[in-house]
Amino acid sequence: MLTGVLALVGGLLLAWPGRAGAAADPLISRGRPATASSAESSSLEAANAFDGSATTRWASAEGKDPQWIRVDLGAGATITRVRLTWEAAYAKAYRVEVSDDGATWTTLAEESAGNGATDDWTGLTGKGRYLRIHGTARGTTYGYSLFEAEVYGTPGGGPPPAGAFTVVAAGDIAAQCTASDSGCAHPKTAALARQINPKFYLTMGDNQYDDARIADFRAYYDKTWGAFKARTRPVPGNHETYDPAGALAGYKAYFGSIAYPQGKSYYSFDEANWHFIALDSNSFDQKAQTDWLKADLAANTKPCVAAYWHHPLYSSGGHGNDPVSKPVWKLLYGAQADLVLNGHDHHYERFAPQDPDGKATASGIVEIVGGMGGAEPYPIEEVQPNSQKRISGQYGVLKLEFTDSGYGWTYVGSDGQVKDTSPKYSCH
Repeated sequence: MLTGVLALVGGLLLAWPGRAGAAADPLISRGRPATASSAESSSLEAANAFDGSATTRWASAEGKDPQWIRVDLGAGATITRVRLTWEAAYAKAYRVEVSDDGATWTTLAEESAGNGATDDWTGLTGKGRYLRIHGTARGTTYGYSLFEAEVYGTPGGGPPPAGAFTVVAAGDIAAQCTASDSGCAHPKTAALARQINPKFYLTMGDNQYDDARIADFRAYYDKTWGAFKARTRPVPGNHETYDPAGALAGYKAYFGSIAYPQGKSYYSFDEANWHFIALDSNSFDQKAQTDWLKADLAANTKPCVAAYWHHPLYSSGGHGNDPVSKPVWKLLYGAQADLVLNGHDHHYERFAPQDPDGKATASGIVEIVGGMGGAEPYPIEEVQPNSQKRISGQYGVLKLEFTDSGYGWTYVGSDGQVKDTSPKYSCH
């Protein structure tokens, strides 16, 4: 009888993932970008569960179900083991899930009677880029809290592409509200941006509403997106010109040399194989800026070029197309630039490659409108030619992935869900 029981148990272990034993595959989640449905505080964010430290942890908001934490493995991977080290606030019921795109999830393992401590799921056979722990029932009255979540397996996409780095971008950010207001969006997009933990951050103008005074920057923007000001490369929008102290006065006082690294409100910098150009579209009619841009493009030695400013040449939103950008587009197109990022209209939109006259062409520039950083959304009004995707009403950020030879991105909502995934583009 005992032999039969042991045989039955053995068969069950082979049929369903277990939580014992060890796996030989390498750890592939350490230090990878992580997001979560919530964090109890800024010191208990998602990244702590993937930092390799036994003393730091992620903790969700207390007393709320469901909650989740996920990690971006960087490329498709075969996942064979997930080891979870719970803090006292553990999950009684949860699912281990995997996804290729961060939107559609497949369950790898499921727990319905957890008791905390350590859960070691081995013998898994999942494939995907994203792994998520989705808690559905708390084991305590608190939230969910993990000291460490370790994912083991083999990267299916090989090593990261040469020169790979991540950038988070958004425009139209800090409305005059704070986290104490449940309808305030910029604390939520800032939390998401912080959890992604990119190489640096880009803002596409209208960083602070309504008149962008220095007092407003300090009261609102600084409390959220200001947490990573040192890694931010901003540009001004039209609201930065409304300051009673003078156009861009509060903007310059707040960002200082970060926004004026070359002594002007426009500048450029390099990262890996990319040349980034930050422009002030409030003064596109001034010869000094266009002359500077011509010289900057002529001096550039990087094969890939991205530019960003506030007013988009093309937009399906309330402001619509803004021809003020067309001369700049002509210069960038002549220099074979690859990507333009804008704000101003409060929605997300991506366009197929096009020339300055709006003609679709493989040699054209890809434009993204990313004005969903926190200001009140605008509706889509008149869909423009070459517009491929439009989302209004969902706050979020652009998560851009650059390599030595190309780029792509996802639009991630403030709920942590991927709302759109771009094609993969090669540099011209």
